[in-house]
Amino acid sequence: MLSLTSTELSMLIGSLWWPFCRIMGAFMIMPLLGNSYVPATVRIFLALSIAALIAPMQPPVPAVDALSLGSLFLAIEQLLIGFILALFLTILIHVMTMLGTIMSMQMGLAMAVMNDPANGDTNPILSEWLQIFGTLIFLALDGHLVGLNIIVDSFRLWPIGNGIFDLPLMGLVSRMGWLFAASLMLAIPAVLAMLMVNITFGVLSRAAPSLNIFSLGFPMTLLMGLICVFLSLSGIPTRYSNLCLDALTAMYQFIGGIS
Repeated sequence: MLSLTSTELSMLIGSLWWPFCRIMGAFMIMPLLGNSYVPATVRIFLALSIAALIAPMQPPVPAVDALSLGSLFLAIEQLLIGFILALFLTILIHVMTMLGTIMSMQMGLAMAVMNDPANGDTNPILSEWLQIFGTLIFLALDGHLVGLNIIVDSFRLWPIGNGIFDLPLMGLVSRMGWLFAASLMLAIPAVLAMLMVNITFGVLSRAAPSLNIFSLGFPMTLLMGLICVFLSLSGIPTRYSNLCLDALTAMYQFIGGIS
């Protein structure tokens, strides 16, 4: 007859529950899976299936009573670790959103906004379009599969019970600066082109004050902005693929992996 002590039963339950918490924390904001269009039941079932598959292969879990307060704190800790890991990929997707915002401000489309019911925010139309474009590039590169593989490897590189404050949290803070730098790097060609257009209209307004620069400048600025967007599309995928590799490398190194 099979007999289990309370500690052994708690470890058996924890070997499935705590990995589920970490994976579910990642699925809350992970690109594509974290979208509100994906039902919560699908995310829960997928996280539970992955946790059940990796449970026999992960290192031994801490001997913590499943009904104790320490077990609750450990579950919250796993949720936060998964959330932080997925935040690297979320920042990557928001690079394209900020790129669209910068370009919209330069070409006069900042007032053309669209409500995003998936995220509950309001962004310029160009930002929404570039965000979809960036998400498709990320999926075409199998970035979601690589990210999921890193989350699974995190149980080996950063086992359950290691704590969250020992992680290099300042590396996550530095990714916020990386977000602005990456989006500005992609937007520099269009920003410089629009700057030349504005300088041209400034010189024109001084040379011919009788011309109505406001009625002439807005459609021309918008037209030149659309041309810049069209020309930028050929170079964005290559540069964005490098950013995807950079984000996935930083995500892997955050949990102690060596790229």
